[in-house]
Amino acid sequence: METVAFINCQAGDDLIVSFAIPVDDVPDDVESLTLLRTPKFEGFLEAAERGVKVMPENDDDEHELLKEFRFDKDSAIVRFTTENHSYELDVRKVDPDELKDMCTILRKMNFDQRIKLSGV
Repeated sequence: METVAFINCQAGDDLIVSFAIPVDDVPDDVESLTLLRTPKFEGFLEAAERGVKVMPENDDDEHELLKEFRFDKDSAIVRFTTENHSYELDVRKVDPDELKDMCTILRKMNFDQRIKLSGV
């Protein structure tokens, strides 16, 4: 399980939730794990390509689509899955306003119910 230092959320043409995960061996450095959706341009994509892209910073492969996202507020753990990967993040150190923004953006990302959401 990775510990998240902070979350950056953006809502505009792009809907973004980006988790900043500290790099153990480099002080003050983080890697991003980003969830991205651009509803404005999805009409140009094939149906199978539409949805929330999961984009790890250190992964140059094609990005997978988010299938399920769970936020356990009691334990402050975020779990989400794609077709081939599972992620588990500890968000106890994240500001409560950032967690609230995360939930708001995730609900906007799920306008077509492609993601199974819980706890948001």
